[in-house]
Amino acid sequence: MAAGRNVTAGFVIAAILAMAATCTGGQGADSGRGWGGPGYPAGPVRLIGDGSTAYTGRQPRQPRAERLKPGDTPPQFVVFSWDGAGEDGQRLFSHFRAVGRAYGASMTYFLSGVYLLPAEKRALYAPPRHQRGASEIGFNDIDGIRNTLEQLRGAWLEGSEVGTHFNGHFCGPDGGVGTWTTEEWISETRQARYFVQHWKTTTGLADEPPLPFDYARELVGGRAPCLEGQRNLLLAAKAMGFRYDASSSGGLQVWPDKTDGIWNFPLQQVPMPGHSYETLSMDYNFLANQSGTTRGDPARHAAWGEQMRRGLLAAFYRAYQGNRAPLFVGNHFESWNGGTYMRAVEDTIKTVCPMPDVRCVSFKQLADWLDAQEPAVLARLRALGVGRAPEGGWPGYLAAGPPSVRRAA
Repeated sequence: MAAGRNVTAGFVIAAILAMAATCTGGQGADSGRGWGGPGYPAGPVRLIGDGSTAYTGRQPRQPRAERLKPGDTPPQFVVFSWDGAGEDGQRLFSHFRAVGRAYGASMTYFLSGVYLLPAEKRALYAPPRHQRGASEIGFNDIDGIRNTLEQLRGAWLEGSEVGTHFNGHFCGPDGGVGTWTTEEWISETRQARYFVQHWKTTTGLADEPPLPFDYARELVGGRAPCLEGQRNLLLAAKAMGFRYDASSSGGLQVWPDKTDGIWNFPLQQVPMPGHSYETLSMDYNFLANQSGTTRGDPARHAAWGEQMRRGLLAAFYRAYQGNRAPLFVGNHFESWNGGTYMRAVEDTIKTVCPMPDVRCVSFKQLADWLDAQEPAVLARLRALGVGRAPEGGWPGYLAAGPPSVRRAA
């Protein structure tokens, strides 16, 4: 792993680890009222399929997507997202949910479908180009599934998003996701969705409350393992009804655009303090440029975390004081290098989310806001380069006509 460049997240050491090649499950007739435990909506609950999921109404705590008016300054959006999104003995999922509540941050949790599939049922997973039951991140046990379900319920009820990180996390040229066809991506996506929709059948946890959402409706985006294979994934995402994809690497801090009708939310190039190069806005990429291992020199852990914190804040202020482009931060629930990256992310959340005009949102919420804007307004926002504020300030800028070029240098 050569330091100083955009090393994609080529591995994820998963902390917890969870059927078929088709997607099934219709609307069930069973229903209850206010069932599911504390925090559930008080209205009717319509169970879906085997009762693993349920429709409980519109998701709570969703911001209103308001259209910018002439003279407005755009909000500064920040999206904190988590690849894998499972709860293990480290309890990082529950910890960052608490951080989000304390600092008004909704987040996107990219769930790996095999995190809801018990190891003894691994043969239900048929990964493309790999043996049935294979997975680079293993599978889960019943306690791990139960704990992850608890966090997924709470996260959605708090207003955060449950996206997908697909399933087996296969990387590289030997059957990795970058080699998959569109049809193989569709199979993988259907299976990931199926595991979420049928965990009661696969685990036997019949007495557990359902997830309080219809995953077929709520799943609108994901991030590919290793940030590979986006070209064919985008075609699959469109076929599956996704609204965005967050799998691209090396994006700049500029306002996002759509690719073939799908919002493209890439990991971005952000400053690497102390160096002339930049790196991707993800914990793993800071690690790759620092130690190249998850167990580097303990004497340097604090310095590495501080470097990431300063890099994320430099990226934030570059946008906040400039073009107001959304900042995308990717993470894993891991304690790499003594947990220093987790502390850096937490400090960043605590610093930026309470600031004026800052909105810490999920990718889905950002897509809602972008879809509400006038195309001409978005075109003018995209015309601003990295860190570049409108000449003369924001008043009047969005009232002008469309820019003559897509993006200024």
